Amino acid sequence: MTTARDTVLGRVRDALALAPATATAIPRDYRTGRTLPDDVRLALFTDRLVDYKARVHPCTADRTADVLAEVLREHGAHRIGVPAGLDARWLAAFDGEVQQDSAGVPAPSLDTLDGVVTASAVSCAETGTIFLDGSPDQGRRALSLVPDLHVCVVDLSSVEAGVPEAVARLVPERPTTLISGPSATSDIELERVEGVHGPRTLAVVIRTDA
Repeated sequence: MTTARDTVLGRVRDALALAPATATAIPRDYRTGRTLPDDVRLALFTDRLVDYKARVHPCTADRTADVLAEVLREHGAHRIGVPAGLDARWLAAFDGEVQQDSAGVPAPSLDTLDGVVTASAVSCAETGTIFLDGSPDQGRRALSLVPDLHVCVVDLSSVEAGVPEAVARLVPERPTTLISGPSATSDIELERVEGVHGPRTLAVVIRTDA
């Protein structure tokens, strides 16, 4: 008697027999090189972030510490987590407790933090998407997903106009996390629920001269 499993595996074998012996090259000549003036990129990126219900805080680089402290105070964050490579000067004005993350910290324990502050690798103005690549100033994926508040610092110089331009700046071998607003999902009745798969609140500090 032929089982369903036998049928499926037989069809897989038949398909593999018909496959070409050598792999076919896939063209990847995507459009790249599109640029936008700084003020246009900032306005477009901000518009997309706000549309995703993220909180946006533009500032100059010399005010990074003050703005971060204000944002954390606004959200009542007294105990925060940070990746090991985050610029310590960014937290100079923060008077709460700072826990440096590491692989030895159990991921579930990150839920006890009031929030997390990270840097970012690159962003896309057109989609309002922020890319994290696990660099020392961004940390492991769990750090940006478990705490309920994520404060992400983005340099305007790292914001590209479109997706192809942003992806071109990434290192394919690095673990990449794409963030488009706070975590949100909806049920069959389209009732929006935030915080199910990640932070309920995303605050983005955009350094306009960096």
